[in-house]
Amino acid sequence: MEDLLIQTLEKMGYDIIRQGSMTDEEKYPESFFTFWNNDCYGRGFYDNRETQYIWDYDLNFYSTDPSLTYTKLLEAKQLLKRAGFVVDGKGHDVPSDEPTHTGRGINIFYLENEQD
Repeated sequence: MEDLLIQTLEKMGYDIIRQGSMTDEEKYPESFFTFWNNDCYGRGFYDNRETQYIWDYDLNFYSTDPSLTYTKLLEAKQLLKRAGFVVDGKGHDVPSDEPTHTGRGINIFYLENEQD
C-alpha cells in the first residue's frame, strides 16, 4: 500500500518523506509530504483467516507557506480518494520541528482484500 500512497502523491510534485526519517543535518524542503503507517488491521475473518486488511496512515503536509498546508492537503485528499483511499475530514494541525514550517495532517485508510 505504501507504493500506491507514494505513487498517488507524486502527481502533486512535492517530496514525500517517511515521518522521522530525515537526519538532523538535512534541511526541510520548502513544502513536502510525510507519512506514517499507524497499523494494518485484519478483519472479515472466514475459515479462521483474514479476508481483508485495513491500512491506517497519517499523512502530513508541511510548508513555509501556511496557506498551502490547507490547499495542498485537500488536493491530496481528492487524489487519494480517486485511488481508493478512504479519507475523512479536512485535517488537523500538526507540530513542526522547524520554526519556518507549519503543518496539517489527515488520517487515511485503505481496504485491501486478501489475495489467494
